[in-house]
Amino acid sequence: MTMARSHLVDPSVTRWYHCMSKCVRGADLLTEVPEDRKAWIEQRLQDLAQIFAVGVAGFTVMNNHLHVLLRLDPEVASGWSDEEVVRRWGQLFPPRDESREPLPVTNDWVRQCLKDGRKVKIYRERLQTLSWFMKCLKEPLARLANRQDKTHGAFFEKRFKSVAVLDEEALLAVCAYIDLNPVAAGVVPVPESSPHTSIKTRVEHVQQQGRTSDLTAAADGTVAGSCASAGLEESLWLCPIEDRRGLDSSREGMVQGFSLGSYLLLVDYTGRLFREGKAAISRELAGIFDRLGSSAESWWARLEKLSRGRLLGRFFAASRARLREVATHLGVHHLANLGGCPAR
Repeated sequence: MTMARSHLVDPSVTRWYHCMSKCVRGADLLTEVPEDRKAWIEQRLQDLAQIFAVGVAGFTVMNNHLHVLLRLDPEVASGWSDEEVVRRWGQLFPPRDESREPLPVTNDWVRQCLKDGRKVKIYRERLQTLSWFMKCLKEPLARLANRQDKTHGAFFEKRFKSVAVLDEEALLAVCAYIDLNPVAAGVVPVPESSPHTSIKTRVEHVQQQGRTSDLTAAADGTVAGSCASAGLEESLWLCPIEDRRGLDSSREGMVQGFSLGSYLLLVDYTGRLFREGKAAISRELAGIFDRLGSSAESWWARLEKLSRGRLLGRFFAASRARLREVATHLGVHHLANLGGCPAR
């Protein structure tokens, strides 16, 4: 049964959501002919992350579907002035002339918009919601593709699916699942070579800084490894993997005390399991599972379940206690975990 998005997305439950959208009939409409639509989506995600109070932590664009891991930041939107809200909205929906061509966002236009406090309030609310972010991601591409293909009608299947991600281990599992989609599908042999993925974007960002050696050192959970992680993702448009606000950063990351190097080690291990069905557990990897309070077996059972079955369900957690906590908050007796994934 279809549920209102307001019943599925609640920042008081979690700010993290995994969103998926498929092309109509599963057709390969996101291929690179006649135009690189995957690159368009990647650039659009980067643009929207600078406009909305919504952070992008992960993405993968496949031939016929896309995955995005998003974080809602309502407190950021609350801190914007009314003028900033209007200017941000103008980047998405600029004024237009009689022929519907976009016009520059002028100071006069901004002042005119500011006279209507009700509209400014609506703009502020929309700039922090999942539905409007996904609308502004998908709708322009659908219009562009229909013009290119000289057709009309739906480009994406119905509405996008959203899954509430409820704890840190589930968050890392979803991010890894998204990054490993091309590997699991047999498109590429290793995750970091996957085009139009967040993991490739992260690795290339480190390489552009000439800090590959720091990335390797950062996989170690020691003090030296933590020092090597400093600033690795500070200027990247994606949400940093490690939340270093208590150390040396003002940016909110995904998991405190969990470095980008550790994440890449975890993804590499999981990718080997997808390709070969087995992989050795190094000392560093064993330390990662210890820090997560998990095990290699539990991690792989979760990722394998995500990759093989239909993603039925609207909530995902690695902890049964967290599922029970959210069920109580929502006033329901029980919450089924996404895809029947095991929870400890």
